[in-house]
Amino acid sequence: MTNPAAATARLAGRREWTAFTVLVLPLLLVSMDVSVLYFAIPAITEQLDPSATQQLWIFDSYAFALSGLLITMGSLGDRIGRRRLLLIGAAAFGLASVGAAYATSAEMLIAARVLLGIGGATLMPSTLALVRNLFQDDKQRGKAIAIWSGAMTGGIALGSVLSGVMLNHFWWGSVFLVNVPAMVLLLALVPVLVPEFKDPVPGRFDLAGVPLSMAAVLPVVYGLKEIAAEGFEPLHLGCLAVGLAFGYVFVRRQRTRDDAMISRSLFQGRGFGAGIGLNTLAAFAMLGSAYFTTQYLQSVLGMGTLEAALWSLAPSVVIGAAAPVSASLAQKVDRAYVIAGGFVLAAAGFALIGLVGTDSLWLLLTGAGVLASGIVTVMSLVSDLALGAAPAEKAGSAASLLETGTEFGGALGMAVLGSLGTAVYRSDLADAEPAARETLGGAVATAHRIGGEAGEQALTLAREAFVHGMQYAAWGGTALLLGAAVLAAALMRGTGAPAPAAAEPAPAAGAREHEAAYN
Repeated sequence: MTNPAAATARLAGRREWTAFTVLVLPLLLVSMDVSVLYFAIPAITEQLDPSATQQLWIFDSYAFALSGLLITMGSLGDRIGRRRLLLIGAAAFGLASVGAAYATSAEMLIAARVLLGIGGATLMPSTLALVRNLFQDDKQRGKAIAIWSGAMTGGIALGSVLSGVMLNHFWWGSVFLVNVPAMVLLLALVPVLVPEFKDPVPGRFDLAGVPLSMAAVLPVVYGLKEIAAEGFEPLHLGCLAVGLAFGYVFVRRQRTRDDAMISRSLFQGRGFGAGIGLNTLAAFAMLGSAYFTTQYLQSVLGMGTLEAALWSLAPSVVIGAAAPVSASLAQKVDRAYVIAGGFVLAAAGFALIGLVGTDSLWLLLTGAGVLASGIVTVMSLVSDLALGAAPAEKAGSAASLLETGTEFGGALGMAVLGSLGTAVYRSDLADAEPAARETLGGAVATAHRIGGEAGEQALTLAREAFVHGMQYAAWGGTALLLGAAVLAAALMRGTGAPAPAAAEPAPAAGAREHEAAYN
C-alpha cells in the first residue's frame, strides 16, 4: 500500500495532466447541454409540434434529472468506483444524445433529455472526484480545480453559440450529435489514462435514500424555477415546503445511519460545510445575474439570439485568467482573504450592472466579466478547500454536494433576484396592458402589435422599466455578495492550504498498473 506521506508529496506528471484534459471534456459537454437548445426550439417546434407543456419539459427535464440524481451518483461512485461510473455515464450520455438527435416525437425527445440528465449526473461528480484523487499536491490540485471551474462556467455560454452555428448548417438534431465523438473518445482514453478510485470499505448502498434525496431536491428546484418565471404562487410555495420537509427527513436519516449516502465524516474537515454554503452563494450570484443579462441583450438592445450569444462570450476572456491567478494567490495569502476578495470583486461587477442604462452594452459586459471573474475565483477556491478537507474515499459524495449546492444556488438566484426585478418592472408599468406588464417579452410583442409611434413609446417605457428592475436586483446582489465576503473572511480564516485528508485508498486491482506507471 502506498505510503500516505509519499503519496501526498508526489507531484502529478504529464500522464495525470493528460488524464485531466480528458476529464474536462465531459464536464464541458454536460454544462453546454444546459443551453444547447436555446436556438433549436423553433426548428423542434416546427417538426415535432410539442404542446406548451411539452416544450417546457424539453428544456427542464435535463436540469431536473441532473440535479435530482447528483447526490445519488456521487455516493454510488464512491462505492463502485468513480472511473467505472464515469464510463457508464459516458456511454449513457452518448446513446441518449443519439436518441435526442433522431427523436420523432416530443415525448421521445423529453425521454432522451431525461437520460441525458441521468448521464450528466454521473459525469459531473465523477470528474471532480477523480481530479481530487489524481492531484494529491495542494498547489496542483488547486490549479486543476480552477481550470475545471472555468470550463464549467464557459461551457454554458459556449453551448448556445455552438447551437446557433450548428443550426446554420445542419438540422436541429446536430446539436446533440456533437456529444457522440467526444463520448467515444472518453470511453477509449479513460481506461488507459485514469486509474480507478473508490471507498475500500463502502458499506451497503442506502437504496431508500435515493427517492428521499430526489424528493428533497426536485420540488425545491422546480418551485424556485417557477417562482422565477411566474412569481410567488401558492403551488410554487407548496413545492418548496414539500421539498424542505423531505429534506429534513433525508438529513435526519443520514445522521443516524452508518451506510448514509452523505457520510458524517465529510463535515469533520474544517471548512467543508462553509465551503458548500459559500459555493451556493456564488452560484446564486452567477445565475441570478445571467437571468437579466441575456434578456437585456435581446429585448432591450434588440439583438438576435445568435448575436446575443456571441456577445455573451466576451466576459469569458477574463474568466479564463481569473481562476488560475486566484489559485496561485491562495498559495501565498490566507485563502479566506482571497475568497473574500473574490466576493468583493463580484460585488463590484454587480454594482457596475446597477449603473447600466438602456444603451450600455460595454458597461454591461464589463460588469458581467468582473462579476464572473470574482465568482469563478470563489467557486474554484471553495471547491478545492471542500474536496481537500473531505476524506479521499468520500470524494464522490463531496463533489456531489458541491454540484447540488450549485444547482440550488442557481435556481434560488434566478427566483429571488428575478422576482425583485419583476416586482419593480410591474410597478413601473402599472398602467400598461396586461401582456406588456407581465414580461418584457410580452411588452415587445404588444409594441409590435400596436405599431407606429405609440408602439415605440410603449416599448421604450417597458425597456426602461426592465432596466430599472435590473438595477434594483443588481444592488441587492451587491449587498448580498459584500455580506458573503465578510462571512468568508470569518469562516475561512486560518484554513490556508486544505486540511490534510485521510490516506488515499488502495487502488482497485485493475488500477495498480496505472499507479505503477505514475510512480
